[in-house]
Amino acid sequence: GARDMYRAYRDMREANYIGADKYFHARGNYDAARRGPGGAWAARVISDARENWQGSWSGRGGEDTRADQEANEWGRSGGDPN
Repeated sequence: GARDMYRAYRDMREANYIGADKYFHARGNYDAARRGPGGAWAARVISDARENWQGSWSGRGGEDTRADQEANEWGRSGGDPN
């Protein structure tokens, strides 16, 4: 699951397209969760840690963090990121 999350992050950085981050959040979580309960667990831990850091330290707004978490949950629950 961690590899799926990293791959989505790497692809997001490479794409460097404003507004596309929710897709990559959903895709990383979706790919990780498809690996089974361990992948879903890894996706949740990584996503929560990332969002806690961003919400607390990076200066990004709470609204963006909530939207990111919605995309994370969408992917983990099997929602198609496309």
